[in-house]
This record gives sequence, structure tokens and C-alpha cells, in this order.
Amino acid sequence: MALPVAFFALFFAWPVAAITARGLKADGTWHLGRLAEVLDRSDIRHVLWFTTWQALASTALTLLIALPAAWVFARLEFPGKQVLRAVVTVPFVLPTVVVGTAFLALVGHGGLLDELWGVRLDTTVWAILLAHVFFNYAVVVRTVGGLWGQLDPRQEEAARMLGASPLRAWRQVTLPALAPAVAAAALMVFLFTFTSFGVVQILGGPTFSTLEVEIYRQTSEVFDLTTAAVLTLVQFAAVGAILAVHAWTVRRRETALRLVDASGTARPPRGAGQWALLGGVLATVAVLLVLPLGVLVRRSLDAPGLGYYRALADADGGTFLVAPLHAVWTSLEYAVAATGIALVVGALAAAALARRDAGRLMRGFDALLMLPLGVSAVTVGFGFLIALDEPPLDLRQSWFLVPLAQALVGAPFVVRTMLPVLRAVDTRLREAAAVLGASPWRVWREVDLPLVRRALLIAAGFAFAVSLGEFGATVFIARPDNPTLPVAVARLLSRPGELNYGQAMALSTILMVVCAAALLLLERLRTDRTGEF
Repeated sequence: MALPVAFFALFFAWPVAAITARGLKADGTWHLGRLAEVLDRSDIRHVLWFTTWQALASTALTLLIALPAAWVFARLEFPGKQVLRAVVTVPFVLPTVVVGTAFLALVGHGGLLDELWGVRLDTTVWAILLAHVFFNYAVVVRTVGGLWGQLDPRQEEAARMLGASPLRAWRQVTLPALAPAVAAAALMVFLFTFTSFGVVQILGGPTFSTLEVEIYRQTSEVFDLTTAAVLTLVQFAAVGAILAVHAWTVRRRETALRLVDASGTARPPRGAGQWALLGGVLATVAVLLVLPLGVLVRRSLDAPGLGYYRALADADGGTFLVAPLHAVWTSLEYAVAATGIALVVGALAAAALARRDAGRLMRGFDALLMLPLGVSAVTVGFGFLIALDEPPLDLRQSWFLVPLAQALVGAPFVVRTMLPVLRAVDTRLREAAAVLGASPWRVWREVDLPLVRRALLIAAGFAFAVSLGEFGATVFIARPDNPTLPVAVARLLSRPGELNYGQAMALSTILMVVCAAALLLLERLRTDRTGEF
């Protein structure tokens, strides 16, 4: 456990503390009164209000749209179900920059809706809300659907036989069992939308700004570190509260799972109602998830003869010091290195947390491992530049700085994927091997590894996908001659001109294809018991 603790302390807690202290400290004196001054500003209150309001609205809309799909995946068996599950999950592993770009191509100026009906949503909050539903649809489907599939349907059928209506049977039997999973999914969606950056930065324009976007603006454009530090503390407190409630709901969910029949319950659709619900879910997936990605690909092909893709091979000397296509190989190299770090750190943390004698302190560390997903990535990235600037950790000029930042985001996914599987390993197998004289390393190699190998591969795939798309921290620390794909897309979108826009679409399409390929591979490896994602 020492290595994971040291990693998060050195590359997460220290940079965040350093940049926050830099903003609240002047002339060697702490100026905590600045907290009240910043929070009293009308523009900051507007940012706080919009951040909270859009997160609540996005969460409610996501639950409304995704819960029927959770039932379909849990209760129905139909051809192409595995492929559809992969399609549903693709948006979740896509970089937020790609999601924002896809919806820009759909609802923005000159987008598909603009071409067909003259409708543009890029200047309204609806574009942001729909993009958040697109991104978080899979969170609800997998979290709620996974538990729903493990509930014994005979309990609800028994209530129906006793005279309860279908609605009353569902409300009094199924809903109480599902409540912890619904709450956990809602909290995760709220967390991701509360800290939204790439989507709001691209679609919100100057009108709409979340805490994360405002931290970036205050840090990189206004150079007001005090305001950025205060907003970081506010976001940190909010995320901490969300994760504490989430940990409680997860414990309730795990308790519920031990009380129900976990046998498979999916059956082919029966009756007009089930076929209609399946058709509605398929239509929703097609319109809400597939259409934006299809428009993204179409926009990248607007130039004759793959012109936008060919232009990626040329450096213009302005936006990039190297050809934009170079960002593909740079991103792959960074993502592979970040995946290796995340696997080592996350697997060791999961192994420690899976111990039967893990106490309250260890459970608290489990919640802390999720903080990098919610604390401002912009703060982490800028904190890297502030904190890691002196020997023996002067890493500002090192290429390794980017994989370290990406691994912070990948490691929580490794833990969440590995932990349930490690907890399911029968401890008597380890004890028997130890009694027979096997060393701890041999016990891990010959007992644990064969049982968790599939989960380890899935964890590696998720870590690779999220590392490939990390943007908030990387935008600060990626060198101009080695931009990552999300950074390159953002730079192209920030410049006017049809060629820059087309190249951004082409790079986003490449990034989407790589992430989708990784996810399709994961679906072939996945079993129903493999992790939480």
C-alpha cells in the first residue's frame, strides 16, 4: 500500500496543495479573507449557480433517458446485445473534447441541424445538457442495469400474484432494491457534470462557464491565481462531499447484492410493450449516441479526397511545431506509459483494499482514490508546473510528466475494475498455498493472477482509453512539439478557418476510432462479474 499512497501524495496532493497555497499566500502570509472576497463577486456566484444547476439538470435528464435502457440490458436477451452494449459505452471513454466537437458538428454553426432546419443549439444550455447525457448514458446503464439483472424477478411476480398492480409491485419491491444503484449512478453523473470542462469549454462559449472552465480561464487567461485557488477549494469540498455519499451508497449496494438471487434473468422480448421499449431504446441510442459521432465522421470527410486527413501530415508553423498527425503517435506513447503506471498503482491499491482485515482507514483511502476524477484537472496540471520544478523532482522538461498526470485519472478505473474481482477470490485458496510453503509472490502469481487476469486486461483497456483522452491537466503540461490528440483538437478549434475546423474533426474521428476499438476489445473480454465499469 506504500507505493499507491506515495504516488497519490506526491503527484496529486502535493501539486494541488502547492498551486492552492500559491494563490492564497502572498509575501509569506496567508490571506484567507480572499475566500469571502472571491465568493462575494457576482460573476463567481453566477458560475457556481450554473455549475450546480446544469449538473442537477444533466443528472435528472440522464436518469430519465437511460433507466429504460438499464432495464432492457438487464431483462431482455436479443441479437446484437453485446455490440449494442459496446456502442452505449463508447461515449463514456471518449475524450470530452471529442464529445464537444461531435455536438458542435451536430448543433453548431453550419452543423447538421443548421443545414437541415436552420436550428442551432450551440448558444443555449441545451447543447451542454445533451452532450452530458451522451457522455454519461453508459454510467446509468451499467451501474443500474448490472444490479437490476441480479435481482430475482420472481419477487415482483409474487407481488403481482397477490394483487398488486405492475406499478405498485415495481415501486414497492424492485425500486427499494434498486435505490442504492440509482443513487450511486446519479452521484457519479453529477460528479462528472459538476466538474465538466471540455464539453462546456467548446459548447458554452463566453456565456456559460463551470467551475472547471472558470479555473482554467482564471489561471491561463486572467492569471488570477487567487480566484483559481478559491474555486479549487470550493470544488474540492463539493467533490469530497459527493464521494463520501457515493461511498455510502456503494456499501448499501454491496449489502443488497448479497441478499438477492444473482442468476441470469434475461429473456427474449415478450409482448408488444417489451418490443416497443426495446425499439425505443434502440431509437434513442441511434439519435442521441450514434448520430453525433456519425456527423463528426461526415464533417471530417467534407474535403475532397480525404483532404482534411492529408492536411494533418503538414505542419503550418503556427498552431503546431510539428504536423498534427504527430499527435497520434505521441498520444499512443503517452497512453501506454500511463497505462503501465496506472496498472501498477491501481492493482496494488486494489489488492490492499480487498484484504478482509481492511479497516475504516483503508475504506477512507478507497474514497480518496476517486478524488482525481473530480478535483480540477486544470489545477493538477498547473500544480505540476509549480510543484515539480526543483531537484530531485524537476520534471517540467521531462516527457514523463504527461503520463504521470494521465495515470492519476486511469488509476481509479483500475481500482474500481479490479477491486470487486479481488474481493471475490476465496481466501482459503491463498491460505492453502501459503500452508504448502508458497511465498506471497508465488501465491499472487499462481492463485490470484489466473483468477483476475481478465479483469486486469479490462482495467488496462480502460486506463488506456481514459489516458488517451485526458485533457484538463495535459493542456498545461504537454510540450508544443509533443501535443496530445485532445490538445491538438482544442488548438485547431481555437483558430478560425475551414481547414482548421476540418482537421479538428479528422483528429477527433481518429481518436474516437482508437477508443472505440479498445472498448470493443474489452467487451469481448468482459464477464458480468468483472468490475464496476
